[in-house]
Amino acid sequence: MADRQYQPFAELFETPLRNGLTKPKAVRGEGMKMVNMGEVFAHRRIHNLDMDRVPMDSRERDNSLLREGDLLFARQSLVLSGAGKCVLFQGDKEDVTFESHIIRCRIDARKADPAFYFYLFQSSQGRSLIESIVEQVAAAGIRGSDLGRLAVPVPPLPEQKAIAAVLGALDDKIELNRRMNATLEAMARALFQSWFVDFDPVRAKLDGRKPVGLDTATAALFPATFQDSPIGHIPGGWAAVPLYGTAQWVNGAAFKSEDFCAVGVGLPVIKIAELKDGIDSQTKWCQRQAGSNQIIDTGDLLYSWSGSPDTSLEAFLWSGGRGLLNQHIFKVIALTAAQKRFVYYLLQYLRPVLVETARNKQTTGLGHVTIADMKRLLVCVPSKEVLAAFDRSVAAIFDRAFANTLESRTLATLRDTLLPKLLSGELRQSLNQL
Repeated sequence: MADRQYQPFAELFETPLRNGLTKPKAVRGEGMKMVNMGEVFAHRRIHNLDMDRVPMDSRERDNSLLREGDLLFARQSLVLSGAGKCVLFQGDKEDVTFESHIIRCRIDARKADPAFYFYLFQSSQGRSLIESIVEQVAAAGIRGSDLGRLAVPVPPLPEQKAIAAVLGALDDKIELNRRMNATLEAMARALFQSWFVDFDPVRAKLDGRKPVGLDTATAALFPATFQDSPIGHIPGGWAAVPLYGTAQWVNGAAFKSEDFCAVGVGLPVIKIAELKDGIDSQTKWCQRQAGSNQIIDTGDLLYSWSGSPDTSLEAFLWSGGRGLLNQHIFKVIALTAAQKRFVYYLLQYLRPVLVETARNKQTTGLGHVTIADMKRLLVCVPSKEVLAAFDRSVAAIFDRAFANTLESRTLATLRDTLLPKLLSGELRQSLNQL
């Protein structure tokens, strides 16, 4: 951006930067929505999210409400990469405030486009600006006064809007895919709950009723009786087996610092960060030989069994291509595609149980689920015929959701490739044609 004008960021503000409110846990639960650090770190853009609620008095309302277009910066983080993270508030159906570890930045729309500066701070250039003001003590953090003094590029406002429109359209499609997937996943989970947890078809037949939503052939696959098992009454002919017996669980490899090599050489090492956010500039690469089962590829089912219980213990369908699996993550190998889909939804259903297992062994904020835990945890497994019927019902949902995930990954790559080119002015002629 050598040919562009730069100004202190504060000259673009409509109002001075403001820190959010301090609200102790004891008063939370009712009142106005509040954006917390969890939302800032989990999302790029915030719009109509479920979040914590806090009571507010009239003075607090006057000073601390959010408005569509506000930028929110994380004041502090345990890691450098989180300090100063910027998200865009896109509005809400009701009033929303924000907590004390967040800085609100309200840009004057007559001078600049907030979405342009949101994307600026997603770029490597914007990240360099933020890191130039990060102070590292016990945790990494930024001060609002330093943020306001940053010299930021100020291209013409129409150009800012065009850049934000191109990038925003890609983010909108990614968000649409996320919402579609949430709906599809809810449909599949509801069917799993009905068949394999509540046993609705079995209970209906036991009561002499026709199972709801099932054709005659599918209904005939379910038994009309229950049997005793170590986990209570389960449908006749089904089995209570250890979770560990539902598939093959292969742990990732342990990597040392000397194993890592230049970026792009060998394969990327897939840790929990990559499961959540994909492969990026922070990802390590390695040429070391690994077992065939520790090499993963698009479509593999993975289970993160160690880390923060609330945020790390989760099942993932990997969509990032070939990689080397790091320890603390299982590659879940099923005999059939139907079994793989069943285990995927089973892990989703069991997540609260597994999280609680990890939390009970939590040390320094981390917990884990061991093979021994998985051998003790018994689950109900249906007959092969019912499993096949379930797969016929959910396979299309599963595949559509994964296709959406793959499309979103492609769109995110395109967005991240375009971002520096748009910000630098390299694609200015293309923008002028929009």
